[in-house]
Amino acid sequence: MSDEARRAAVAALIRLAGSTDYRGRADAGRSLATFADMPEAKGPLLALVLDAGDTFVTHVTAEALLRRQDSAGLGIVAAALATADPNHAEWVHTAVLDVFGVFSRDRDAAVQECEALARDSDEQTRCGVDQLTATLAGINPIFQPAPNDSATRLAPPPRTST
Repeated sequence: MSDEARRAAVAALIRLAGSTDYRGRADAGRSLATFADMPEAKGPLLALVLDAGDTFVTHVTAEALLRRQDSAGLGIVAAALATADPNHAEWVHTAVLDVFGVFSRDRDAAVQECEALARDSDEQTRCGVDQLTATLAGINPIFQPAPNDSATRLAPPPRTST
């Protein structure tokens, strides 16, 4: 997609983000997250994560940003956490658990990305990164890496004579 087409898509999604219908704003948040790396998308995405009208918009936008699993998405979510009221923060934390509660490798990669954001971001994002990292650290993902210790590997079932 050309830069011109990307900018046109972002402009249309920003207009949709201003919808009075929560469904339009939620659709805008999910779709605009695809363009989180574009500077013009950051402000509208931050506003959608902190949507005053409906926390459904907060949850789906935060989840879409987190599913990117990159500094652009994590940075916007962290910046939102820095100023979020307790209700919005709870919905963002729920999105973090939804995205990073399955595979430990994804959670661990997100923690590493947050460490980089803590060094290279503005003050608001750094403040939110602390909260995001704490949430990530509290997650015990369903799937953990297999142990490398041969003593803990499953042995084949014993042979029985018949």
